[in-house]
Amino acid sequence: MSTAYIVKEIYIYPIKSLAGISCQQAFAEEMGFENDRRWMLLDSDNQHITQREYPEMSQFYPEISEAKISVTFQDQKHEFLISEHLNDSIYTKVWDDKSFVFEVNKLTSKWFSDCLGFECKLVKIIKAGDRKHESSRSKETYNVSLADGYPYLLIGTKSLDFLNEKLKEKITVKRFRPNIVISTRNAHEEDDFEHFKVGEVHFKNVKSCGRCIMVNNDPQNGIVKKEPLKTLSKYRNFNNSVLFGTNIVGLNPGIIQVGDEVVF
Repeated sequence: MSTAYIVKEIYIYPIKSLAGISCQQAFAEEMGFENDRRWMLLDSDNQHITQREYPEMSQFYPEISEAKISVTFQDQKHEFLISEHLNDSIYTKVWDDKSFVFEVNKLTSKWFSDCLGFECKLVKIIKAGDRKHESSRSKETYNVSLADGYPYLLIGTKSLDFLNEKLKEKITVKRFRPNIVISTRNAHEEDDFEHFKVGEVHFKNVKSCGRCIMVNNDPQNGIVKKEPLKTLSKYRNFNNSVLFGTNIVGLNPGIIQVGDEVVF
Protein backbone atom coordinates (compact mmCIF):
# COMPACT_ATOMS: atom_id res chain seq x y z
CA MET A 1 0.00 0.00 0.00
CA SER A 2 1.07 3.61 -0.44
CA THR A 3 3.49 5.13 2.03
CA ALA A 4 0.82 7.64 3.04
CA TYR A 5 0.62 5.90 6.42
CA ILE A 6 3.77 6.80 8.36
CA VAL A 7 4.46 6.96 12.10
CA LYS A 8 4.74 10.66 12.95
CA GLU A 9 4.87 10.57 16.75
CA ILE A 10 5.31 8.03 19.56
CA TYR A 11 4.46 8.66 23.21
CA ILE A 12 4.70 6.81 26.48
CA TYR A 13 3.12 7.80 29.79
CA PRO A 14 5.15 6.10 32.53
CA ILE A 15 2.81 7.17 35.35
CA LYS A 16 -0.90 7.02 34.67
CA SER A 17 -2.47 10.48 34.19
CA LEU A 18 0.83 12.37 34.40
CA ALA A 19 2.40 14.05 31.35
CA GLY A 20 3.80 11.90 28.57
CA ILE A 21 7.21 11.52 26.96
CA SER A 22 7.75 11.90 23.22
CA CYS A 23 9.99 9.13 21.83
CA GLN A 24 11.76 8.49 18.56
CA GLN A 25 11.38 4.76 19.08
CA ALA A 26 9.82 2.43 21.62
CA PHE A 27 9.84 -1.26 22.43
CA ALA A 28 6.39 -2.83 22.16
CA GLU A 29 5.41 -5.42 24.75
CA GLU A 30 2.18 -7.29 25.41
CA MET A 31 1.01 -4.75 28.01
CA GLY A 32 2.03 -1.73 25.92
CA PHE A 33 5.28 0.07 25.24
CA GLU A 34 8.08 -0.58 27.70
CA ASN A 35 7.59 1.62 30.80
CA ASP A 36 4.23 2.90 29.55
CA ARG A 37 1.70 3.24 32.39
CA ARG A 38 3.46 0.74 34.61
CA TRP A 39 2.97 3.15 37.53
CA MET A 40 -0.03 5.00 38.96
CA LEU A 41 -1.11 6.89 42.06
CA LEU A 42 -3.52 5.47 44.64
CA ASP A 43 -5.35 7.44 47.31
CA SER A 44 -5.57 6.44 50.98
CA ASP A 45 -8.36 3.97 50.10
CA ASN A 46 -6.20 2.34 47.39
CA GLN A 47 -8.37 3.81 44.63
CA HIS A 48 -6.56 5.04 41.53
CA ILE A 49 -6.57 8.77 40.88
CA THR A 50 -6.49 10.58 37.53
CA GLN A 51 -6.67 13.99 35.88
CA ARG A 52 -10.45 13.65 35.85
CA GLU A 53 -10.50 14.60 39.54
CA TYR A 54 -7.10 16.27 39.77
CA PRO A 55 -6.29 18.14 36.55
CA GLU A 56 -3.04 19.41 38.09
CA MET A 57 -1.63 15.90 37.57
CA SER A 58 -1.00 16.96 33.96
CA GLN A 59 1.69 19.31 35.28
CA PHE A 60 3.91 16.50 36.57
CA TYR A 61 6.57 15.81 33.94
CA PRO A 62 8.41 12.48 33.98
CA GLU A 63 11.72 11.72 32.31
CA ILE A 64 13.55 8.42 31.90
CA SER A 65 17.32 8.32 32.11
CA GLU A 66 19.10 4.97 32.21
CA ALA A 67 17.66 3.09 35.19
CA LYS A 68 15.77 6.01 36.78
CA ILE A 69 12.56 7.95 36.39
CA SER A 70 12.58 11.58 37.50
CA VAL A 71 9.42 13.63 37.92
CA THR A 72 9.30 17.42 37.93
CA PHE A 73 6.40 19.42 39.38
CA GLN A 74 6.70 23.21 39.48
CA ASP A 75 10.09 23.82 41.12
CA GLN A 76 10.38 20.39 42.70
CA LYS A 77 11.98 17.22 41.39
CA HIS A 78 12.05 13.62 42.59
CA GLU A 79 13.50 10.41 41.20
CA PHE A 80 13.27 6.70 41.81
CA LEU A 81 14.65 3.53 40.26
CA ILE A 82 12.61 1.85 37.53
CA SER A 83 13.26 -1.52 39.14
CA GLU A 84 12.40 -0.68 42.74
CA HIS A 85 9.29 -1.63 44.67
CA LEU A 86 8.32 -2.86 48.12
CA ASN A 87 7.52 -6.51 48.72
CA ASP A 88 3.85 -6.45 49.76
CA SER A 89 1.27 -6.53 46.98
CA ILE A 90 -1.72 -4.18 47.03
CA TYR A 91 -5.11 -5.13 45.64
CA THR A 92 -6.84 -2.36 43.71
CA LYS A 93 -8.92 -1.83 40.60
CA VAL A 94 -8.46 0.10 37.39
CA TRP A 95 -12.10 0.78 36.64
CA ASP A 96 -13.65 -2.71 36.71
CA ASP A 97 -10.40 -4.65 36.37
CA LYS A 98 -8.84 -6.30 39.41
CA SER A 99 -5.19 -5.34 39.66
CA PHE A 100 -2.24 -6.27 41.84
CA VAL A 101 0.41 -3.58 42.33
CA PHE A 102 3.34 -2.76 44.61
CA GLU A 103 4.27 0.52 46.26
CA VAL A 104 7.52 1.94 44.86
CA ASN A 105 8.86 3.30 48.16
CA LYS A 106 7.65 5.41 51.07
CA LEU A 107 9.75 8.46 50.20
CA THR A 108 8.32 8.66 46.68
CA SER A 109 4.78 8.32 48.01
CA LYS A 110 5.43 11.15 50.48
CA TRP A 111 6.76 13.40 47.71
CA PHE A 112 3.61 12.95 45.64
CA SER A 113 1.44 13.40 48.74
CA ASP A 114 3.17 16.67 49.58
CA CYS A 115 2.87 17.96 46.00
CA LEU A 116 -0.81 17.07 45.63
CA GLY A 117 -1.84 18.01 49.18
CA PHE A 118 -3.38 14.69 50.18
CA GLU A 119 -2.21 11.21 51.09
CA CYS A 120 -1.39 9.02 48.13
CA LYS A 121 1.13 6.40 47.08
CA LEU A 122 2.94 5.57 43.86
CA VAL A 123 2.51 1.94 42.85
CA LYS A 124 3.82 -0.26 40.07
CA ILE A 125 2.43 -3.22 38.12
CA ILE A 126 5.13 -5.88 37.99
CA LYS A 127 4.21 -8.49 35.43
CA ALA A 128 1.80 -9.48 32.70
CA GLY A 129 -1.31 -11.02 34.19
CA ASP A 130 -1.46 -8.79 37.26
CA ARG A 131 -4.28 -7.00 35.47
CA LYS A 132 -6.55 -8.44 32.80
CA HIS A 133 -9.08 -6.56 30.70
CA GLU A 134 -11.95 -8.08 28.74
CA SER A 135 -12.91 -6.37 25.49
CA SER A 136 -16.58 -5.40 25.51
CA ARG A 137 -16.70 -5.91 21.75
CA SER A 138 -14.67 -9.05 21.05
CA LYS A 139 -15.02 -10.62 24.52
CA GLU A 140 -11.31 -11.47 24.36
CA THR A 141 -9.22 -10.96 27.49
CA TYR A 142 -5.90 -9.13 27.38
CA ASN A 143 -3.02 -8.71 29.81
CA VAL A 144 -2.80 -4.94 30.14
CA SER A 145 -0.89 -2.26 32.02
CA LEU A 146 -2.50 0.46 34.15
CA ALA A 147 -3.88 2.33 31.12
CA ASP A 148 -7.63 2.87 31.12
CA GLY A 149 -8.35 -0.18 28.99
CA TYR A 150 -5.99 -1.25 26.24
CA PRO A 151 -2.23 -1.36 25.64
CA TYR A 152 -2.04 1.14 22.75
CA LEU A 153 -3.99 4.12 21.41
CA LEU A 154 -3.62 5.00 17.71
CA ILE A 155 -4.64 8.35 16.21
CA GLY A 156 -4.49 9.54 12.59
CA THR A 157 -3.34 13.06 11.72
CA LYS A 158 -6.42 13.79 9.60
CA SER A 159 -8.71 13.11 12.55
CA LEU A 160 -7.06 15.92 14.49
CA ASP A 161 -7.00 18.20 11.44
CA PHE A 162 -10.73 17.68 10.89
CA LEU A 163 -11.47 18.51 14.53
CA ASN A 164 -9.25 21.61 14.51
CA GLU A 165 -11.14 22.94 11.50
CA LYS A 166 -14.18 23.15 13.80
CA LEU A 167 -12.44 24.65 16.85
CA LYS A 168 -11.77 28.33 17.48
CA GLU A 169 -8.82 27.46 19.70
CA LYS A 170 -6.66 24.81 18.00
CA ILE A 171 -5.33 21.93 20.04
CA THR A 172 -2.52 19.42 19.72
CA VAL A 173 -2.77 15.64 19.68
CA LYS A 174 -1.45 15.60 23.25
CA ARG A 175 -5.00 16.25 24.45
CA PHE A 176 -5.84 12.66 23.49
CA ARG A 177 -2.78 10.95 24.98
CA PRO A 178 -1.99 8.69 22.02
CA ASN A 179 0.79 6.13 21.91
CA ILE A 180 1.14 6.19 18.13
CA VAL A 181 0.25 9.01 15.74
CA ILE A 182 0.27 8.20 12.02
CA SER A 183 -0.20 10.28 8.90
CA THR A 184 -3.54 9.46 7.27
CA ARG A 185 -5.58 10.46 4.23
CA ASN A 186 -9.04 10.76 5.79
CA ALA A 187 -10.43 11.66 9.18
CA HIS A 188 -11.05 8.68 11.48
CA GLU A 189 -10.05 6.05 8.95
CA GLU A 190 -7.94 4.44 11.69
CA ASP A 191 -11.22 3.22 13.19
CA ASP A 192 -11.54 0.78 10.28
CA PHE A 193 -8.02 -0.65 10.37
CA GLU A 194 -8.03 -4.35 11.19
CA HIS A 195 -4.56 -5.95 11.15
CA PHE A 196 -1.40 -4.06 10.25
CA LYS A 197 2.33 -3.99 10.90
CA VAL A 198 4.54 -1.13 12.10
CA GLY A 199 8.28 -1.74 12.25
CA GLU A 200 8.75 -5.17 13.84
CA VAL A 201 5.29 -5.32 15.38
CA HIS A 202 1.98 -6.70 14.19
CA PHE A 203 -1.05 -4.93 15.64
CA LYS A 204 -4.76 -5.70 15.80
CA ASN A 205 -7.49 -3.08 16.12
CA VAL A 206 -9.83 -3.83 19.02
CA LYS A 207 -12.30 -0.94 19.27
CA SER A 208 -12.63 2.81 18.83
CA CYS A 209 -11.78 4.82 21.93
CA GLY A 210 -14.57 6.49 23.90
CA ARG A 211 -13.43 9.83 25.30
CA CYS A 212 -14.16 11.53 28.62
CA ILE A 213 -13.80 14.94 30.26
CA MET A 214 -10.04 14.43 30.51
CA VAL A 215 -9.52 15.59 26.90
CA ASN A 216 -10.76 19.04 28.02
CA ASN A 217 -7.76 19.43 30.32
CA ASP A 218 -5.22 21.65 28.58
CA PRO A 219 -1.85 19.91 29.12
CA GLN A 220 -0.06 23.25 28.80
CA ASN A 221 -1.51 24.61 32.04
CA GLY A 222 -3.84 22.05 33.65
CA ILE A 223 -6.93 24.22 33.04
CA VAL A 224 -10.13 22.34 32.16
CA LYS A 225 -12.18 23.89 29.36
CA LYS A 226 -15.34 22.93 27.44
CA GLU A 227 -13.49 21.90 24.30
CA PRO A 228 -12.83 19.73 22.43
CA LEU A 229 -15.43 17.36 23.94
CA LYS A 230 -18.29 19.78 23.24
CA THR A 231 -17.52 19.91 19.51
CA LEU A 232 -16.62 16.23 19.24
CA SER A 233 -19.96 15.24 20.76
CA LYS A 234 -21.76 16.89 17.84
CA TYR A 235 -20.29 14.61 15.19
CA ARG A 236 -18.52 11.71 16.91
CA ASN A 237 -21.24 10.56 19.31
CA PHE A 238 -22.11 6.91 18.78
CA ASN A 239 -24.45 5.21 21.25
CA ASN A 240 -23.67 7.88 23.87
CA SER A 241 -19.93 7.43 23.48
CA VAL A 242 -17.77 10.16 21.96
CA LEU A 243 -15.11 8.42 19.86
CA PHE A 244 -11.65 9.65 18.92
CA GLY A 245 -8.74 7.36 18.08
CA THR A 246 -8.75 3.59 18.28
CA ASN A 247 -7.52 1.01 20.77
CA ILE A 248 -5.07 -1.57 19.44
CA VAL A 249 -3.10 -4.52 20.81
CA GLY A 250 0.36 -5.74 19.83
CA LEU A 251 0.63 -9.36 18.71
CA ASN A 252 4.40 -9.70 19.18
CA PRO A 253 7.25 -7.82 20.85
CA GLY A 254 9.47 -5.53 18.83
CA ILE A 255 10.66 -2.00 18.10
CA ILE A 256 8.74 0.69 16.26
CA GLN A 257 10.21 4.04 15.25
CA VAL A 258 9.10 7.44 14.02
CA GLY A 259 9.20 7.20 10.23
CA ASP A 260 8.11 3.56 10.06
CA GLU A 261 5.54 2.72 7.42
CA VAL A 262 2.19 1.22 8.39
CA VAL A 263 1.84 -1.93 6.30
CA PHE A 264 -1.54 -3.57 5.75
